[in-house]
Amino acid sequence: MAKTDSKLKITKTDKEKKTKRAKKESPQPNKEEESGDESLVKEEEEDDDGDEDIKEEPNVEKEVESFEELGVIEPICEACRTMKFKKPTPIQIQSIPVALEGRDVIGLAQTGSGKTAAFAIPILQALWEKPSPLFACVLAPTRELAYQISEQFESLGSVIGLRCAVIVGGMDMMSQSVALGKKPHVIVATPGRLMDHLEHTKGFSLRGLKYLVMDEADRLLDMDFGPIIDKLLQLIPTDRRTLLFSATMTSKVEKLQRASLASPVRVAVSTKYETVKTLLQSYLFFPFKHKDTYLVYLVNEMAGQSMIIFARTCNDTERLAILLRSLGFPAIPLHGQMTQSSRLGALNKFKSGARSILVATDVAARGLDIPLVDCVLNYDIPTDSKAYIHRVGRTARAGRAGKSLSLVTQYDLELYLRIEGVLGKKLDEYSVDKEAVMLLSERVGEAQREAINEMKQLHAKQRKRKTDGISHGKKRKHNDDMDREES
Repeated sequence: MAKTDSKLKITKTDKEKKTKRAKKESPQPNKEEESGDESLVKEEEEDDDGDEDIKEEPNVEKEVESFEELGVIEPICEACRTMKFKKPTPIQIQSIPVALEGRDVIGLAQTGSGKTAAFAIPILQALWEKPSPLFACVLAPTRELAYQISEQFESLGSVIGLRCAVIVGGMDMMSQSVALGKKPHVIVATPGRLMDHLEHTKGFSLRGLKYLVMDEADRLLDMDFGPIIDKLLQLIPTDRRTLLFSATMTSKVEKLQRASLASPVRVAVSTKYETVKTLLQSYLFFPFKHKDTYLVYLVNEMAGQSMIIFARTCNDTERLAILLRSLGFPAIPLHGQMTQSSRLGALNKFKSGARSILVATDVAARGLDIPLVDCVLNYDIPTDSKAYIHRVGRTARAGRAGKSLSLVTQYDLELYLRIEGVLGKKLDEYSVDKEAVMLLSERVGEAQREAINEMKQLHAKQRKRKTDGISHGKKRKHNDDMDREES
C-alpha cells in the first residue's frame, strides 16, 4: 500500500502581537469562553493595551550545551543527567535564567517542549538555597497531569530530599490531609480540591508560599476554574514569585497574567498555533457510514505500533475500545467518567506497553508525556483548533518522529478546513485501498453489534450503582467535582 505522507513544514509567523491582534487572528471562541471569567479580574477596556510592564525576552537561538551554563547548581544538573536531559530545550534556555533571578515569568511554548523542567528547576534551586515547608504550589488542569508533574519534581529533587504531595479530586481527602500535615515542600494540585482543603482542612494554609506555578494556564481557564483561581490568589501571599506557562496566549490568560504577575518577563519559543517539524500530518476522507470500518483498517495496518485514538465523547471512547478488543486489538479506554484509580490504571498500562492502543477523550490531549507514541488518530475532528494542536502533540515528542492521521467525513469538512487554516498548510491525503477496506465491513458490523450489547449492559450497571448511591443518601459535594475532565 502506497502512503503519501510527506514532511510537513509549518510556516513560522512573526512573534505574537498584542492582545487585540491575537483576538483577530485566533478562531472564534465558543460560548463558554465568551461568558468568561469576569470575576477573575475587573478591568477597564483600556487595560487591554497595558502591556508596557511586560519585558519580552528576544527570541534568539542561544548555543547552550548544558544546564550548568544556565546557572543551575551541580546536584540538580546531576539529577538532569540521571533523567537523560542531555541539553536544555529552547523554553528552558530562555526561562530558567530569568526565573533564577527571582523574576515572574510567562512561558509560551508548544506541547512537548520541556515546560515542566523549565519551572521545576528554578523552584528546586531556590528551595536548596533556602529550605522551607509548603514552598511551592503548582496548579494543573487535570489529575493525570498533576501526577506527571509530581513525578518530574520527585525525580529532579531526589538529590535534595524533596517531599511532594499530589492533591487532586477523586482521591480520599483524609489521606490527603495527612500528607499536607507532613508539610511537603511542593504541592501539585487541581484548583477545586486545593480550595476544598484550604476551606476544610484544619491547620492548612499557604500563607508562607514562595512560588506559585500555573501550568497549562489556557486550559485551566477553559475549564471554568477562573473563579476558584480568583479565590486562591486572595489566600496566598502577594510577596511571591509566579510562573505562568501555557501553549497559547488567549485573552483569558492575558487577564490572569495581569491579575497575578508582577512585572513579568515573557519568553516564547513558538507561534500561537504550531506543531513540531518531526510530525507527519495527513487526513483520510470517506463517507460517515464507513467510519468504524476505516478506523479498524488503519489500526490493522499499524498493528504493533503504539497509538492514541481520540474520540469526542466518553460513550464513543468506551464503544471503540470494546469494538477493537472484540477484534483482537489491545485497546483500553481513558475518559473523565472513569474513577481516578481506573484512569491511572489505564494510563499506566499504556505507558508500560501492556496495551498498545489508548482510546481517549481530550482528557489525554494536554500535557501528558507518554513516551514512544508512534501515531495519533483523530477519530473525531476536535471542535477547536487548540485541541488539535495538543492531541497531535502526544506524538513526535522530544525530537522524535511521529505521525497523526485525521478521519474526515462529509460532516467534518468545516472543522477540518478551519484546522488547516490555523496551521497555514494543506495536509496530505493518506492513500488506502478502498476495496481492501470494504472487505472488513462485515466483520466490523458484527463487532459493532457486540459493542452495542456490551455498552447496554455497562449502562445498566451504572444506573444501578447510581440508584443504590441515592438510596444511601446524598454525599457531600466538594469543589473537586470541577476537576473532572469534560468528555
